[in-house]
Amino acid sequence: MTQTTKYVIKYKLDGQRRWDFALMPDASHEQALEALRKIHGEDAEKISDIQVSKAL
Repeated sequence: MTQTTKYVIKYKLDGQRRWDFALMPDASHEQALEALRKIHGEDAEKISDIQVSKAL
């Protein structure tokens, strides 16, 4: 079993600032983008300015 950590992902979707939480193995940009694709589906193509940090 892979250990996951809760992260907060801050990003812009269509120019609007947003954030979401995700359980991921690490804080990589690829993991964050994959998590956002699961949340937003096809709208994930409009995502920019991704920042990942550990949730408190």
